[in-house]
Amino acid sequence: MADQDIFEHIDELITEERALRARSTAELGLSAEERSRLREVEVRLDQCWDLLRQRRALSEYGEDPSAARVRPAEEVEGYRS
Repeated sequence: MADQDIFEHIDELITEERALRARSTAELGLSAEERSRLREVEVRLDQCWDLLRQRRALSEYGEDPSAARVRPAEEVEGYRS
């Protein structure tokens, strides 16, 4: 997957996230299914950003960026700032 493909996927996820967030504030909130989907979208976004960071780091050090892999949600969500 190329960086451009990842950015396009991020754009799609952001669009969906914004729609869900708008629905949650404009109406009576989200259904359980929509809340679950919002959480899934948030995690997927984190995974995409992590993948881009991996690709850039590999490239910066002269390695093949295509060696980067999507890390499990538990790993990505466990990062500390």
